[in-house]
Amino acid sequence: MATSITRALGAFVSGLRFDAIPADASAIARMGFVDCAGVMIAGREEPVVGILRDTLGVAGPRGEAALTFGPLRAPAPDAALINGTAAHALDYDDVALRGHPSTVLVPAILAEGEALGATGAEMVAAYVAGYEVWAELIAHDQDFHHEKGWHPTGVFGAVGAAAACARLRGLDAERAAHAIALGASQSAGLGANFGTMTKPFHAGRAAQAGVMSARLAQAGMTASLDAIEHPRGFLYAISPHGRVTGLDAPSRGFGQDWRILEHRLSIKKFPICYCGHRATDAMLALLARRPLRAEEIEAVEVVTSRAHAGTLRNAMPSTGLEAKFSAQFDMAAAVIAGKVGLAELTDAFVQRPEVQALMARVTVFPTDETDPALPGAAPYDTVRVALRSGERLEESVRRARGHAAVPLTDAELRAKFMDCLESAGESRRAAALFERLNDIATLGTAMELEAAA
Repeated sequence: MATSITRALGAFVSGLRFDAIPADASAIARMGFVDCAGVMIAGREEPVVGILRDTLGVAGPRGEAALTFGPLRAPAPDAALINGTAAHALDYDDVALRGHPSTVLVPAILAEGEALGATGAEMVAAYVAGYEVWAELIAHDQDFHHEKGWHPTGVFGAVGAAAACARLRGLDAERAAHAIALGASQSAGLGANFGTMTKPFHAGRAAQAGVMSARLAQAGMTASLDAIEHPRGFLYAISPHGRVTGLDAPSRGFGQDWRILEHRLSIKKFPICYCGHRATDAMLALLARRPLRAEEIEAVEVVTSRAHAGTLRNAMPSTGLEAKFSAQFDMAAAVIAGKVGLAELTDAFVQRPEVQALMARVTVFPTDETDPALPGAAPYDTVRVALRSGERLEESVRRARGHAAVPLTDAELRAKFMDCLESAGESRRAAALFERLNDIATLGTAMELEAAA
């Protein structure tokens, strides 16, 4: 007899226990908490975060949950919204499952975890629950959701966060399924808003939706228990080409095989759209082999997939936000600054005449070649540089440094965390907070993170 996917997701979430999670899976979740907390703190003073704080009237030390590990507090749904937005504001957060899972899951879990007094082990279990549900959703459609205009982080994230918060609240299987269906009806996020303040807002809204979905389901609010698989439900509605499969039951191995061990997390080296990371790695590798000055370069060609080229939509950005979605900027920053970091993602740097001049000499060439292991990606991204001297240089990259296949070391992850906190003026407490996050599964309560902070 076929099993409703929505019901199966609820049963899985309700039944998941920390002691059933493999140690390697817990370690990946721990990495998600560490990286997300770092980029959240680094993004706390971005204008969009201030707009949300002011609009919501958050101005004091009282409330269920802390804002960006600082002194201000707010009700958990508001904290999830603000913290999720802060975590995604710099586009420096981790990548997996065709989106940015930790930037939604971690803020939702931390906010609700504080409100409930959850243990570290419970928060790790909630993360794995949200990740596995998110992974199950993408398993039913192999097409690239950006092609339909969706921002997968906002779309899948609302459901994943609902699952995570249902696990934290200990909902039974039916209530957890209602929470998941409620999250599905709050899914949103448009690719057209990439390069604006609204993109990180997608992540914050998804985190907030997760908190609210679990709370409402626990209070008795109902939703359709086939909302995921119904012909007018979640998977059909968001499908780029209507090629959804296996909707009569969960995918093979769900609840037994750990998707978090299959997909893992890719940690960003650069605070830019992940679609630009391989080309940026290629240009930096080329420059390491053959140092160049901007004035030596006649033209730069970037070969990437058609889908990624569409996401990197800003050929001549004029702001730091726009530059996060520009292959032209990535190439110019790599040549002129020798890196693509937080210091380069400013309006002032983007508007420098030499940056604008070099961007104008960069052309993106989309390819229809595909990588079966990475929906939407080409097998390689290639950078070709033509010099005024007539010399031609070329470099290709298959997996960006930090991808799950070529992961950052523990030392590199720690260094990124320290850099993020230094950029926020928080170097003094960085080491203590890193250690607490790194040992999150052992914490007796979520409030121990605030003690470190």
